Amino acid sequence: MAIAVRRRRHVHVLCTLIGLAVIMAATDNRAIAQGQDAVKILKAMSDYVSSQKALSVTFDSDVEVVTTTLQKIQFTNSGQVQLSRPDKLRVTRTGGYTDVEVIFDGKTVTINNKGANAFAQAEAPGSIDQLIDLLRDKYGVTAPGADIMFSNAFDVMTEDVIESAYIGRGVIDDVECEHLAFRNIDTDWQIWIEVGAHAIPRKYVITSKSVTGGPQYTLRIKEWRTEVLPDAFAFKPAQGAKKVAMSDLTDIDEVPQGTVTTGGAK
Repeated sequence: MAIAVRRRRHVHVLCTLIGLAVIMAATDNRAIAQGQDAVKILKAMSDYVSSQKALSVTFDSDVEVVTTTLQKIQFTNSGQVQLSRPDKLRVTRTGGYTDVEVIFDGKTVTINNKGANAFAQAEAPGSIDQLIDLLRDKYGVTAPGADIMFSNAFDVMTEDVIESAYIGRGVIDDVECEHLAFRNIDTDWQIWIEVGAHAIPRKYVITSKSVTGGPQYTLRIKEWRTEVLPDAFAFKPAQGAKKVAMSDLTDIDEVPQGTVTTGGAK
């Protein structure tokens, strides 16, 4: 009798372990499927955006910093991106501390600090992709979220992804969106992509994991048009504007000078 009871207990334990293994396997399979769905949706967004030869987009952005006393402060800007592939770009950004624009006509890049009525120019023959790399690597001018503008945005955005997930659906400015989440070594990032044939990125959030407090950069895309004016990429300096060297341009960041930006690195 005792032997029979022990056998039943062993069978019960074995069935429980098998059941747990099945549940875990099913959970893993669902996670894998959700990750594949997220990657598929992101690829559709990238293909849609890169297929647009001309774009005019307005946006709001928030960048967070963490002070030395661990207080989190957020700075907000608004702006516009206009591009004509492969080699024309104009980006304006206005906040409480800066009023800056970048104009690129395929040969020359101009950074115009309208607030200080000063501008700098440099030769930059090539594409929009090459310009973004040049500004970051040579002049230290970075724009979190700029990876969406690359012609190969999918490859750039997924280059160092270690985990992906389909979260569900959300609503951004009354537009239903697919909500995706991705993880890199140093950052977590989320993106909301409009449901339907027009796979427009509506919101993009980057969280820095390597900085105490997890500061974030948030980009919210507002108006989206697929046309630009022909003269959008011509730079016309304002009256009395002073031309300076790139190294002499100041106060062109999204946060006040002297504040360490800790959100948005990706």
